Amino acid sequence: MLHSGSMPWTLRLMLFVMLPSFGEECASRRNLALELLATRQQLAILQARHPRPSLGPAFKAFWVLLRRLWPAWKEACVLVKPETVIRWHRAGFRLFWSWKSRNRSGRRNRSELIALIRKMATENATWGAPRIHGELLKLGFRVSERTVSRFMPRRGPRGDKLTRTRQNWQTFLQNHREVITAMDFLVVPSWNFKPLCVLVILDHGRRIVRHWNVTAHPTAEWLRQQLREAFPFDSVPSYLIHDRDCIFSGLKSFLEGFGITEKPIAYRSPWQNGAVERIVGSIRRDLLDHVLVINEEHLRRLLKEYFDYYHFDRIHLGLEKDSPRGRPPEARLGEDSTVKALPRCGGLHHRYSWGQAA
Repeated sequence: MLHSGSMPWTLRLMLFVMLPSFGEECASRRNLALELLATRQQLAILQARHPRPSLGPAFKAFWVLLRRLWPAWKEACVLVKPETVIRWHRAGFRLFWSWKSRNRSGRRNRSELIALIRKMATENATWGAPRIHGELLKLGFRVSERTVSRFMPRRGPRGDKLTRTRQNWQTFLQNHREVITAMDFLVVPSWNFKPLCVLVILDHGRRIVRHWNVTAHPTAEWLRQQLREAFPFDSVPSYLIHDRDCIFSGLKSFLEGFGITEKPIAYRSPWQNGAVERIVGSIRRDLLDHVLVINEEHLRRLLKEYFDYYHFDRIHLGLEKDSPRGRPPEARLGEDSTVKALPRCGGLHHRYSWGQAA
């Protein structure tokens, strides 16, 4: 018999089970010892100073283990009902399999995986579960195709952003940028608050300003003449993007005569004409916010100098930090050469180049 007042009851039971037993007499004594051990364990709980016996995890583990080792365990169970012990055993079984199924090295977090599946489905409107499942396998995710299908976002009817047959504006612009031209108006107040309108027509491919002009009275006929000058002979784009300003209404038949498809953006969606919106913002930040415009001729001179700087000197992040017309890196002329600053736009900006030391 085991006698150790400080040894946990579960440990006592485990050590006792490990002792060998031979023959029927030994088995009978073993069962008697198990009954005595169970009785003493319950008696120790009742003798505790707490007003209510505390049935902690050790107590539950003792009886779950005793249930598996001793067929007559119910006869010795006094403090709790046998059904309670069975419930503890089932709860322990669930905890065991939860532990066994925990995340191991090589398996990704569930929320991370779900977010990645939905991100792939959103960014690739034509991809289904098999394609996304293959991409996940290439990334080292251990997941079944059925799991991918379960977490795929629902694709709604035509018009929904996840519909297979639709593409977003960013995809359309990226795939057709060499044949897309966009236009917009920029309003500039003069010194006497007279509004001057600047038309900017921009090629998406290299962000080159194909045509620009200034007027105080923009009309539909004036706009058509600017388009004729912007698209001479065979230099005609396939698409022309513009907003829904009233001055652009009625251009569809005129543009079709050039072989150009009109692409008006949605209402209150300037981001769909983002290339022109960005250059308009650049013109304001780089030039117009620093000058006081006198009249049309003054504005034309300022814009001519700015567009020369824009095309040949100013770097563009969307062109891998190159200028729209191309600006190859310069080689140093010699050990005595120095960097010289070449003013642009009246000194608002500069181009830097290698030059011989004075």
